[in-house]
Amino acid sequence: MRNTALLVVVAFALAACGGSRSDRVSRYYGGASATFANGPISKACLSADRKAANRRLCGCIQGVANNALSNSDQKLAATFFRTPHRAQEIRQSDNSRNEAFWKRYKAFAARADNTCKGY
Repeated sequence: MRNTALLVVVAFALAACGGSRSDRVSRYYGGASATFANGPISKACLSADRKAANRRLCGCIQGVANNALSNSDQKLAATFFRTPHRAQEIRQSDNSRNEAFWKRYKAFAARADNTCKGY
């Protein structure tokens, strides 16, 4: 149950990262341009109206998504910002596509959490 709660909150946690590790993103992506990546996750992050969400953090998360998720995966993951319960439905689904997506999403979320702290 603890893992379930943690994973459902991932979308929110990503928008509330703290610290100061901006050099990680530059090293990870080879430059600061990835810090301000745009896409469905970045847009969802910014529109989720979270206190800590900002262009830099949401752009960092999008940059990680660009390297970890397909366009269709990104669109699905972006829905979690608007409808967190959707993440729970996908995670608990017996559908093999949803199970495969969830594995990719968990890896993405862990990488984004590690990479984007400090924004």
